[in-house]
Amino acid sequence: MRCIAANNSAFRNLNSIMLAKDVKPGAIVLHLEAPHIIESMSVQSPSARGGSTLYKFRARNLLTQQKSDMSCKGTDMLPETDFQRREVTLMFSDGDQVHFLDSEDFNQFTIAAADIAEQMQFVTENLQGMLALIYNEECVGLQLPAAVELKITQCDPGVKGNSATSRTKPATLETGAVIQVPEYLKEGELVKVDTRTGDFLGRA
Repeated sequence: MRCIAANNSAFRNLNSIMLAKDVKPGAIVLHLEAPHIIESMSVQSPSARGGSTLYKFRARNLLTQQKSDMSCKGTDMLPETDFQRREVTLMFSDGDQVHFLDSEDFNQFTIAAADIAEQMQFVTENLQGMLALIYNEECVGLQLPAAVELKITQCDPGVKGNSATSRTKPATLETGAVIQVPEYLKEGELVKVDTRTGDFLGRA
């Protein structure tokens, strides 16, 4: 995936563009006529005098779900897509598809379960702040809050006296996701989880 130089004449008349240095995770940009969501980013400082700071992005094609990496200078441009974000709640899943309800106008959106399998590890019926990504009047993806609260439904018994250690154990959450948690936690506790990485953030 490549970036567009700021002086590229093909983009001089576009208003919907972003400089790479202004792009944040969650932004949706256009590449090869398909929307890509920026999932993560890092900044690499120049190793030599006069070098350029590089902005490295991990993006996911919302139509094919394929991921790609890109490196840009801060002044490179990324065209934004014409899309909407609509707050939704989970209705039900029938195996192959997952159905969501628009929280404002009560329209229903359907997404292939395989396309959002990673996100569904952290979705419950009462999850608030979940957004459907609408492109060309179709729902092409799901954006979750950065962190969610989920209950531990299965794990080894908590070990007393280990609350200050860094040792972890696997725990199964109410959604079926398995994450690493500190040894002192026990079944029934609520934990905060980073939906981008699946990392344990703390007790809820």
